[in-house]
Amino acid sequence: MSATVYADTSLLVSLYLSDANTPAAVSAVTAAARPLLLTTWQQFEMENALQLRLFRRESSRADLAVADERLQADLAAGAVLAATLPLPPVLTLARQLTAVHSAALGTRAFDVFHVAAALHLKASAFLSFDARQLALARAAGLHEA
Repeated sequence: MSATVYADTSLLVSLYLSDANTPAAVSAVTAAARPLLLTTWQQFEMENALQLRLFRRESSRADLAVADERLQADLAAGAVLAATLPLPPVLTLARQLTAVHSAALGTRAFDVFHVAAALHLKASAFLSFDARQLALARAAGLHEA
């Protein structure tokens, strides 16, 4: 899936649900000027993050409904592309990335998983707010948009 962008879930959440990072998320996605990939794993992480915001009283149910409407509209418009993510090959790649980079970069497992997913899906760029995750993405050959 070349000419696509893989965004870490925290960036996706900020893109669809307004918070302090929303302007940076919008700017990054606008600058990328390519469709975002969305795996079922990212979708699950987003759903959980949104529910946590509800639990913490940082957002309302209406806010979550608007976020979902925005995401569905972007899926329908092709700005976001649903992508199938087969777990075994992505985990194999993630384990390889961990063996080579985690001790030097201090990356967490799920951050490594997202980079492996982006590589597996042949994304042309990677977006994240996490400096260590971005360092891993660069070390693995991914570029920031």
